[in-house]
Amino acid sequence: QVQLVESGGGLVQAGGSLRLSCAASGDIRTINTMGWYRQAPGKQRELVATIPSGGSTTYADSVKGRFTISRDNAKNTVSLQMNSLKPEDTAVYFCNIMARRWVLDSGYVNYWGKGTLVTVSS
Repeated sequence: QVQLVESGGGLVQAGGSLRLSCAASGDIRTINTMGWYRQAPGKQRELVATIPSGGSTTYADSVKGRFTISRDNAKNTVSLQMNSLKPEDTAVYFCNIMARRWVLDSGYVNYWGKGTLVTVSS
């Protein structure tokens, strides 16, 4: 099995910063893309940022210049530094990876964390 555990969410005032972290563990052979998605109340889940094992990062237009995604391949972690937070950034943030397992390898599969709540007050 593959487990993703997010941390770092919380309540912050507009203009403040938070850093989210996600640690992947378990039966992991290799990880391709790692990323963060978010879901605000009453809205669909949307991409925030992704970072492939090689190549350039991708950001939603709404977070460009404010958020920075990074990964540590040795530790199987991905982080999201969020600066200049706005009330519209309020959402549950989900970690996502595309990974291959050692046992019962069926190619790259999407895995999701349970989410961490970020609340930005005005």
